[in-house]
Amino acid sequence: MAAPQPPIVSFPLFDGVDAAGRLPWQDGNKSIREVMLNILLTRPGERLMRPEFGAGIRDFIHHPNNETTRALIADAAQRALARWEPRVSVEEVRVVADPQRLSHINLSIRYRLRQDASRDTFDLAIELGP
Repeated sequence: MAAPQPPIVSFPLFDGVDAAGRLPWQDGNKSIREVMLNILLTRPGERLMRPEFGAGIRDFIHHPNNETTRALIADAAQRALARWEPRVSVEEVRVVADPQRLSHINLSIRYRLRQDASRDTFDLAIELGP
């Protein structure tokens, strides 16, 4: 009887593995969205060779859900995406409180792809704390 196979770890950013068992490269807008998420969630100082990389959105966890915190998150996202993702032009960053969950915010980024001028929106829900 064959030994049981370990479970495949699945992340929401990946569509699985290819026939050789490797993670596939993403292309187009899906790649851009993955890079944007990476930029937003990486803390400055977290990457060894690029200490300035990232927006540090996770640093706002446990901050109060008020206008000041939301404005700081929007500014951090805007500046980091403008610096680290040259394939897009950020048109608008909105951070609003979630009316159903008081500790949550909704980050919405409207952007335009520089390659073909198409527009899209990237949405991310973040829990600031209890």
